[in-house]
Amino acid sequence: MTQDTFNKALAVGRPPNVVKNFPNSKALIVSGKVIDRAMLAKGKAMTIAANGRNIFVIEGALRAAQKANAALIIEIARSESTYCPTTMWNISRRVDYLCNKLGITVPVAIHADHYFLKKWDHVAEALVEIPTLFDAGITSIAIDASHMTDDLNLLANIALAPVIPGWAGYETEIGEIKGKFGLSTPVEAKFLVQGLNAHGMCPDWIALNNGTTHGIEASGTGIQVGLTAEIHEALVPYGTSGAQHGTSGNDSQRLREIAEQTKTTKANVATALQMVGWGVKVNEFGNAIMDGEAFVKEAGKGLSEALWNEMVAYADENDIKGGNYKKLNLPFERRMQGQPAEIRERMVAITEDFVYDLLVNVFHADGTAEIAYDVILKAGSHDLGPKVERFENPAEWTEEKIKARAAEIDTDKGPAGDFDD
Repeated sequence: MTQDTFNKALAVGRPPNVVKNFPNSKALIVSGKVIDRAMLAKGKAMTIAANGRNIFVIEGALRAAQKANAALIIEIARSESTYCPTTMWNISRRVDYLCNKLGITVPVAIHADHYFLKKWDHVAEALVEIPTLFDAGITSIAIDASHMTDDLNLLANIALAPVIPGWAGYETEIGEIKGKFGLSTPVEAKFLVQGLNAHGMCPDWIALNNGTTHGIEASGTGIQVGLTAEIHEALVPYGTSGAQHGTSGNDSQRLREIAEQTKTTKANVATALQMVGWGVKVNEFGNAIMDGEAFVKEAGKGLSEALWNEMVAYADENDIKGGNYKKLNLPFERRMQGQPAEIRERMVAITEDFVYDLLVNVFHADGTAEIAYDVILKAGSHDLGPKVERFENPAEWTEEKIKARAAEIDTDKGPAGDFDD
């Protein structure tokens, strides 16, 4: 990549909300569409969507992507915005600051993950709130109405279309993430994407319940590669790629198979990055090593032992266990940033190493930054347009007909419950 190529991509590739928020920035913050198209162009590649729960995860992921010359996604979920110092409203500022500080030149999308709507009443709130996310610099969003019935899921996505910029990356979801329960089917996925196409919407990604879980994947089958490939194949006419949620804890070979055998271009990683940066002992695919119910902290890695002990004491006092250690990010980031420089650096460095290995040796994302520049320059714009134009008949996808079609879908949704986002 020459400086001239970068400057040309910078001049046309940044969406208007990014330009408005960061007029003098040298950070190539782009639409999620750019990242997806770059992975598709390389073929059998997906990039990390790193959940930037704290500033150290974001910095480590950016450094790894720069080293791997890989296009990247930094994201935060709506739920994470309640227990992390990184929120949907400040994540773009954090990324922009670090890109400029570190001289990052790879394209980076800023994704609002799991913007969940658990009942129809939430649509009205979302119509007000989602524009504020784009005002703050978000360049991609996941609408997750999978907690609702198939018809309401589709209708919620349609209702929110007016507040999602056409240039932005757009992800939809079918099937709550319930591990081995309520697995998604091609019928459900095609119903959602087909109905969206009829209303002029082309999701860049679809997330499925394909056997994985959020948090620490310590048991169960994990990601079902064959099911994922089958669903993606059914969606080929609609141009929708796969987004793999719950990547933490799945072994490297299975993740390679997802990249090589499915149409997945985006792989979310949250818990593993948090734990690695803190210096918690993990196995080769990011699963925390437990001593009974306690995490094992590796001496000389990640956080200082004193701060780790303080965090454990706080967790014990507040009955915070297992995957809920994620809730320590908000009360303790100030203390993390107050550690000596060498401690902060080793937190970032160990995260960088972990992400780099995923990008290069598992996800095959290395070199995709160059492809992303070409995508931007070929379009000559921040707006790449949809991968597929509308071809379904909207008259066949009215609200009444959507409800009738959904009533004919007979699939197992799994047990009810408040499954985590």
